[in-house]
Amino acid sequence: MENLTPRRIVEELDKYIVGQAQAKKAVAIALRNRYRRLALSGEMQEDIIPKNILMIGPTGVGKTEIARRLARLVNAPFIKVEATKFTEVGYVGRDVDSIIRDLVEVSIRMVRSERTSAVDERARLHGEERLLDVLCPLPVREKPVVNPFAALFGAQHSPEPSDSAVFESKLAAARARRRDLREQLTRGELEDQVVEIDVDDSSPGMIEVFSGSGMEELGVNLQDVLGGMLPRKKHRRKVPVHEARRILTAEEATKLIDMDEVTTEGIARAEQSGIVFLDEIDKIAAKGHGAGPDVSREGVQRDILPIVEGCTVQTKHGPVKTGHILFIAAGAFHMSRPSDLIPELQGRFPIRVELTSLTQADFVRILTEPKNALTRQYTALLSTEGVDLSFTPEGVDEIARIADDVNSSAENIGARRLHTILEKVLEDVAFNAPEASGAVVVDAAYVKERLAGVIARSDFSDYVL
Repeated sequence: MENLTPRRIVEELDKYIVGQAQAKKAVAIALRNRYRRLALSGEMQEDIIPKNILMIGPTGVGKTEIARRLARLVNAPFIKVEATKFTEVGYVGRDVDSIIRDLVEVSIRMVRSERTSAVDERARLHGEERLLDVLCPLPVREKPVVNPFAALFGAQHSPEPSDSAVFESKLAAARARRRDLREQLTRGELEDQVVEIDVDDSSPGMIEVFSGSGMEELGVNLQDVLGGMLPRKKHRRKVPVHEARRILTAEEATKLIDMDEVTTEGIARAEQSGIVFLDEIDKIAAKGHGAGPDVSREGVQRDILPIVEGCTVQTKHGPVKTGHILFIAAGAFHMSRPSDLIPELQGRFPIRVELTSLTQADFVRILTEPKNALTRQYTALLSTEGVDLSFTPEGVDEIARIADDVNSSAENIGARRLHTILEKVLEDVAFNAPEASGAVVVDAAYVKERLAGVIARSDFSDYVL
């Protein structure tokens, strides 16, 4: 994070997102301010709160992608939620506290994945040993039958020399067999052999608990609640060796990591680095003050307010403070305005950024410049079946022109229009690819030919979204 200056953050975002310089600048500053706050100490660090961001712009211009790429850039817990999924307390639907609960789950999964990767090699070795125990178990010395009266009076039983010799012989043969099997496993010669293994039953029991916001269904593992009083449930599975290796390695990795530490770090990371993207926030903005659905919309805003403002949310992993979580809200605001939000919520999103609609020139850049450009994605996909797909500059220009025309005449859905047009253009190629491989050049004539029958129709939007 130390090397991620605001300028560097914008450069990284430019690799995937075209345009929207003002929005990239705003999120880069917000992210860098997190690092600056953590460099402080004492009361000042606690007093500095993140400046939440409100993105205003039509659909398909990059609002969600900016937030998602930002979180991935710094490996921060990230969750995207639709504001329309939530309802006011007392109504049927999800309560807003579930936003934080979901964020904590994401954070804990991230930390667990990192800890698992750190012990991956040890877990693999332990898993291989368990797999060898299944394929070739070592012999166990039989316990001699002891006269209970002799044992009562302290008589000692010594094994016969012949019994010990037989056992040692069996043990040496088993160890030699295991060495051979280990070499075969290393060479991958036993991958499809079916074995029967005992697998931990990790599915938690689901129980309903009453929280302050209503009934919540939480997964509670009774084994964890009651400690070691209950025996861990197991069930037998018949699986190929390659699947058994994966299962046993995962179980060994779980044993090697401390889940209490994982949970503690996961909560801390969610509190200090978490990013929540609140999409469609314009749909809960109420015009004026009336009855009906507007009441519920305003109620959702008032429920969201404490979380954005900073409060403590109870989760099954413990209390989580939301005061330093970064909230990025977004909406098109076609039918409403940011000023239609309740004043208290407006004040919690002090940074407002307007994202511009995409033009034909932007579409050309989107098709060619990003690392994950659509043209590169389709080329890579079809190359797996022997199709050498290429796009000429004229072909890219024609796709961009048609996308811009349709967005102007029909509903403007931004860059998502490119997906639908490219699917239509490459429909026959994708369908015939398994049987007909070779070179396919997408130029302007090719695009016009594939879309000729559609463009001629007045109801173009019925055929291309």
